[in-house]
Amino acid sequence: MTGMTTAADYGWLKERYQLLLEAYCVTLVRGLGPEELLRELGAEARIHLVGVAALSGPSHETSRSGGRFVGAAALDGWTLMVEYNGYLGVTEEAMLPLSRGRRVVSHFLNVNAVDRFCWYEDGDLRLDFQPLFADERYGSHPDELLAEMRESGFDLAERDEDGDHDAYYASLTGASFALAHRLTGIRLTPELFATAEFRCGVAPSG
Repeated sequence: MTGMTTAADYGWLKERYQLLLEAYCVTLVRGLGPEELLRELGAEARIHLVGVAALSGPSHETSRSGGRFVGAAALDGWTLMVEYNGYLGVTEEAMLPLSRGRRVVSHFLNVNAVDRFCWYEDGDLRLDFQPLFADERYGSHPDELLAEMRESGFDLAERDEDGDHDAYYASLTGASFALAHRLTGIRLTPELFATAEFRCGVAPSG
């Protein structure tokens, strides 16, 4: 595992990307270029956009027509895939075959506060959990990253579903970004979010 960021290092997301944080899916795929990734997902590369914020408008326009707009950018041997109000990165039917021979790390949050973190490796879902209830972990290696999860900012104690989670919940997105950093070595920064060059396309719905 690489990297030492924690939830506290990602406060800039709330300050600069509040719209994204309302509903997002962020995925990192090793060893597959942006256009290859889009092709694997059935999304023909159509346009080129710079910066995560530029994905917002096309994403919302596409969602009204039933498609799934995705942006993919190359980062040091990985591809960053960003979805506004999307979920392809945590869809097993898409990610398990994509992960054969490579690592895929994805985290997701929707407008109903449903969240998920997934680590796929070589066709296997190694870790799958809801960040709010990180004590309940699934996958083939659910306890392999306990130290990394704690260091990133996750509470691994059992939580009451009816309890007050507001303070903890506010840090969960940052903890997901921090854990993804530890798994990939790719630290996502404000500068990267502002300057990343995305190849974009529309994946089939369903």
